[in-house]
Amino acid sequence: MKKTAVLSFSLLILVACVFAALESAAGGQAPAADQKSQLARGEYLVTVGGCADCHSPKVFSSKGPVPDPARFLAGTSSQTKVPAIPPGVLTQEGWGALTTNDLTIWAGPWGVSFAANLTPDKATGLGSWTEAAFVNSMRTGKHKGALRDILPPMPWQALSKMSDSDLKAMFAYLRSIKPIQNKVPDPIPPKH
Repeated sequence: MKKTAVLSFSLLILVACVFAALESAAGGQAPAADQKSQLARGEYLVTVGGCADCHSPKVFSSKGPVPDPARFLAGTSSQTKVPAIPPGVLTQEGWGALTTNDLTIWAGPWGVSFAANLTPDKATGLGSWTEAAFVNSMRTGKHKGALRDILPPMPWQALSKMSDSDLKAMFAYLRSIKPIQNKVPDPIPPKH
């Protein structure tokens, strides 16, 4: 009787361990699949949203400027010089905006804006941002969700209409790409 009780107890423990292992394996696969799906969704949104149009320095090809894959989403190069803006060009009757050849620096009535580094570099990109700060930035148009205004041409007003899950997917994808250290200059206020 003692051997049977011990054997039954051992069998019960073994069955419990097998069920726990199966449950753990199933639970471990679902989040990985969810994460893969979220990253794919984020990549899709970043691509169709045209984020690289402004946030990637360009190289010139026979088709014109294309995002530089070596500096993908790294923002305005810290080495780029701001071209002189001719007086009287940015007026109500003149041009509303000017941009550099690689489309990473924009000038308008708001001053001069520089495309942010969207890579996960901790010192110069989104690496120190939280998901909540990213989502809040897209909702409010404030840098890190609470600081200075996000300037044109960043279409944060359109992005503010995205679902939380889509914004979180974008952030997850941006956190998964290659980090590139590139300190983007601060905006330059308008001259009055």
